[in-house]
Amino acid sequence: MRNTGDGSAPGGPFATQGALARATPGEGGGPAAQTPPEQIGYRGPTACAATGITYRQLDYWARTGLVEPSVRPAYGSGSQRLYSFRDVVVLKIVKRLLDTGVALQNIRTAVQHLRSVGPSELARMTLMSDGATVYECTSPDEVVELLQGGQGIFGIAVGVVWRDVESALSQMHGERVDTGETLVGHNPSDELARRRHRAV
Repeated sequence: MRNTGDGSAPGGPFATQGALARATPGEGGGPAAQTPPEQIGYRGPTACAATGITYRQLDYWARTGLVEPSVRPAYGSGSQRLYSFRDVVVLKIVKRLLDTGVALQNIRTAVQHLRSVGPSELARMTLMSDGATVYECTSPDEVVELLQGGQGIFGIAVGVVWRDVESALSQMHGERVDTGETLVGHNPSDELARRRHRAV
């Protein structure tokens, strides 16, 4: 078990317990299925819409190094940050941890860990927190161990967050990293409007 926080929980700083969320999300993550996910970037407003954070939060987190865009940082006035699909997943996890009262310093340590693992491991990860310390659980036994501590515990199945972000971004515009081409997301309401128009 790895943990972030004051080290009072077993396992030392940032605790890894195994993956509870066994379902591996699809490899998508962007509007154009034929474009590899790693070739798609998302601008700040899109990242905000997909995660439920404000642009002010996004900007602050980028400027303080909490969650920086891995595709393209802002280069002065007028330039646009570009976030990867994985960045957007991390943004949503950070929001959930903040909403439950986890200290920013502990979240910062958790973010460093989230960025260090591979995509398949990330998608199967479950984060648990008692509100102070964040744990990565890699087995059901470790979750039980935490729950038996008698503290209030909440969990974040990263695979579920992954699928939520994937679903949200599929309806939004992305941008090809190599060409800058805008990739138009599939909006079900747009499709419904087209069908109605054809039926008339």
